[in-house]
Amino acid sequence: MVSARRASRSLARPAGHRLRAAVPARSVGPAGGGGGPPALIWTTADGYQLGAEPAALQAYERGVLTGKLAEFRRFLTGTVAPHAASHPGDKWVKHIIAQLNSIESTLDLVISS
Repeated sequence: MVSARRASRSLARPAGHRLRAAVPARSVGPAGGGGGPPALIWTTADGYQLGAEPAALQAYERGVLTGKLAEFRRFLTGTVAPHAASHPGDKWVKHIIAQLNSIESTLDLVISS
């Protein structure tokens, strides 16, 4: 039986090329320099909007990030906190708590700015 890791390394690509070299870079927006496809959002009031105004894009992005932050906080309180309480001296727990607190803080900052 072939492991998943080994199978992923055997993807069809030209001999001697890495996967990154075999897959062409794609621009996803103005930052990529090529324009890329217009942004797509969905709201209950207007449905799908292609290439919406910046204010609508920002409101949509904040809404999505607010939902992700709530989901992330449930993960912290429901899984990580009980793990930390049961293994307070564990190096992994200390590391993941520090990293996840940083992520939570960053998401909160992005949403509130």
